[in-house]
Amino acid sequence: MFPQYDVIVVGAGHAGCEAAAAAANMGSKVMLITMNMNTIAQMSCNPAMGGVAKGQIVREIDALGGYSGIISDKSMIQFRMLNKSKGPAMWSPRTQNDRMRFAEEWRIALEQTPNVDFWQEMVSGLVVKDNRVIGVRTSMGLEIMGKSVVLTNGTFLNGLIHIGEKRFGGGRTGEKAATGITEQLVELGFESGRMKTGTPPRVDGRSLNWDVMEEQPGDETAGKFSFTDTEPLKNQRPCHITYTNSEVHDILKTGFEKSPMFTGRIKGLGPRYCPSIEDKINRFAERDRHQIFVEPEGWNTVEIYVNGFSTSLPEDVQYKAITKIPGFENVKMFRPGYAIEYDYFPPTQLASTLETKLIDNLYFAGQINGTTGYEEAASQGLMAGINAHNKVHDKEPFVLGRSEAYIGVLIDDLINKGTDEPYRMFTSRAEFRILLRQDNADIRLTGIGHQLGLASQDRLNNVNQKIADTDELINQLGKIKIKPDEINGKLTEINSATIKEKTPLINFLRRPELDIHDVIAFHSDAQELTKNTQLDILEQASILVKYETYIEKEKSLADQMGNLDNKKIPHGFDYRNIPALSAEAKEKLSNIKPTNLGQASRISGVNPADISVLMVYMAR
Repeated sequence: MFPQYDVIVVGAGHAGCEAAAAAANMGSKVMLITMNMNTIAQMSCNPAMGGVAKGQIVREIDALGGYSGIISDKSMIQFRMLNKSKGPAMWSPRTQNDRMRFAEEWRIALEQTPNVDFWQEMVSGLVVKDNRVIGVRTSMGLEIMGKSVVLTNGTFLNGLIHIGEKRFGGGRTGEKAATGITEQLVELGFESGRMKTGTPPRVDGRSLNWDVMEEQPGDETAGKFSFTDTEPLKNQRPCHITYTNSEVHDILKTGFEKSPMFTGRIKGLGPRYCPSIEDKINRFAERDRHQIFVEPEGWNTVEIYVNGFSTSLPEDVQYKAITKIPGFENVKMFRPGYAIEYDYFPPTQLASTLETKLIDNLYFAGQINGTTGYEEAASQGLMAGINAHNKVHDKEPFVLGRSEAYIGVLIDDLINKGTDEPYRMFTSRAEFRILLRQDNADIRLTGIGHQLGLASQDRLNNVNQKIADTDELINQLGKIKIKPDEINGKLTEINSATIKEKTPLINFLRRPELDIHDVIAFHSDAQELTKNTQLDILEQASILVKYETYIEKEKSLADQMGNLDNKKIPHGFDYRNIPALSAEAKEKLSNIKPTNLGQASRISGVNPADISVLMVYMAR
């Protein structure tokens, strides 16, 4: 009934979709198996993409040739660049999306991708022979054979939904849980755990009083994620902001005795940085209000996502409390919030390619690895799909370093440090975040994507043109000089230091109080030079000049770290034969099996002295 596939992807969420698309576009024959064809790329939680550090990940996926940025652009209803008041390392794009259009665009994209087949059914187990996965087994007893398997099960592995004292199996509201895979993996020797996430109520926007809320519009000129020619958004839907209050908190507290979080019925840990409303009022008892973001679910729906009100309290308590939020006095609820527990597998059991160490050709991506967020999942799916393709076609593994991409930071953190709570990406996790900006993701990664066969020649040409145009602009601004009497008056007006001799325009761009538009306005030659210059070129030139010293410093540090990454550790290296290593280092190194000294140095419990010992021992 089925041919043998190169790559079988189990699950069609954000990770599964990117994995299937990547492997197929590289030339693999792919089978994408999902329990429900109607929920491919479902936005299970909030209808938004990007945000702090997450936006950088979406742009990296796009630069490599993934689909998430393109799909987000096609389905967005609002765009905002977050943290614009801070330095460019912190700028993070975010879109509000039409939930239904997002899923539709993903399905259309996958159906138009050659080499992708679909099957709707639950996968209940793997077919394993001689410690190598060779296929999957479905709930109907069918066997689909494949050279590699990527598991992207999301919250479906033994998923358990909690609403107050009620609990029932499910991977998402209205959808059944997946069973069988966890049990088999544990039998094969894998360690598993439980995690928890949650979602807020959905409400009817027609029942809200928008006049008493604060409007949150998108940027005046909407940006986009993709470096391709996706259409910029011309009209945007606003979001709104309101707040909880002490009355809301008091009502919520009446349900604490029935809360699965506080009664111990939920065993898994939830996301630290996206807590439920009951967790917030319990942990931050000194605060008398919390922010609520009121987010539309699309262009043509009245359904509203109540961001900031994630909860698993009884539905009657949820409703009573939410009616006390300003603007929600007459609210009609579509469905209550709930918490969901699910199985995950500590990611220290994975290699840097996301292949499992125990079973060859088996890859994990997304929430099965303990992460949270669409963007984190999508990036892992992309990497797993690439590496599954490479493995079955006898190509080299593909790994991104910590100085190359946030994706590299994410995977390096997971496989070396593990996680016992849902992992979320932040800019603070990246030690080279000035290098890993959202504006230069194409410059960093499109060449790599082209080599992989994911990014087209046209895309590579565009990047090379962007680099050339930026360099030329910087060069020309260095040649244009201005006299003191032509500019000192303007500098005095803006409280900027005056000059005493003829000075290149580029020097003024290094002043923090001046942006590139100010500098261009100083001289007619600069205005003529840049009258047709694209905004992204102006922005790129400004960043490279203003932050030149910091960028060079980070590059130097990255090179130093790269030296350790280049020192390979032989496969099967026995750390127990090195007496000078600490006992903890021996245990951690033997368990994680790092492939190089750089990876070894980032393992929790391995100290610099241990790395020095390893360097000496390997040099012998």
